[in-house]
Amino acid sequence: MENQNNELFRPLILVAEDDDSNFKLIKAIIGKKCDILWAKNGEEIIKLFNENKDTAKAILMDIKMPLMTGIEATKEIRKEDTHIPIIMQTAYAFNSDKEMAMEAGASQVLVKPITLSVLRNCLTGYFPELIW
Repeated sequence: MENQNNELFRPLILVAEDDDSNFKLIKAIIGKKCDILWAKNGEEIIKLFNENKDTAKAILMDIKMPLMTGIEATKEIRKEDTHIPIIMQTAYAFNSDKEMAMEAGASQVLVKPITLSVLRNCLTGYFPELIW
């Protein structure tokens, strides 16, 4: 019975990513076990969050996006919700980028390129019921 319940668990993950190929990689890594909604910039992710705040379980947020950065979008989302995991992604491994993300309210920061094991392990940390 427990296995069956685990298989039925499909968290809704909101993904903010302006690069099509990066989004396709994320979708390939988690799409079979998670429902995904995609935003291409910070303004779109705030809109998606507001429309899905009752069902979204986590946000994958690129730091550098057009119109509104991931840092700015995270600050806005944190005004509404202090609990949803916001996992920020950056192509830059500088400590200053990680510190800015954490100060903005990120739960965790991953360095691109995102790998299957890193992303799945990260999400499993928040959702132990996910079985890959």
